[in-house]
Amino acid sequence: MAAVLVLVMATAVWASDESSDLTFVVLRDYNGKPIKNASVILHPVNNKGKQERGGFELKTDTDGKTSFNGVPYGVLRVQVLAPGFQTYGEDYTISQAQMTIEIKLKRPSGQFSVYDDKGSAGTPKTPDKQPPATPDQKPQ
Repeated sequence: MAAVLVLVMATAVWASDESSDLTFVVLRDYNGKPIKNASVILHPVNNKGKQERGGFELKTDTDGKTSFNGVPYGVLRVQVLAPGFQTYGEDYTISQAQMTIEIKLKRPSGQFSVYDDKGSAGTPKTPDKQPPATPDQKPQ
């Protein structure tokens, strides 16, 4: 009963005169194959660009597709999460009765570190340049 009440209240937040039927397609960027079970999270955005309370989470099927009907016109923040891929986030302007949004997820990129291959963990990298001279030092 509580779940039904939450769904009815959330639908009321999204209620509008003009609405869109959205389809999302989530693909791998490197080969175009669909991503199954990706989470597509939808958040309404107000006129000031701030994310509103509420929202919906959808899951993609084996074809990487999911859909949601009755999304009001305006700005919608879309986030996509899938294991093994970078998190995706983008704002979209919803302005048509039917829209398909294709999202290509990337693999995680390498992390940056202050340590290089030559140093060991815990040993800071030695700078290539000498520190700038202080006013009372003579150039070398």
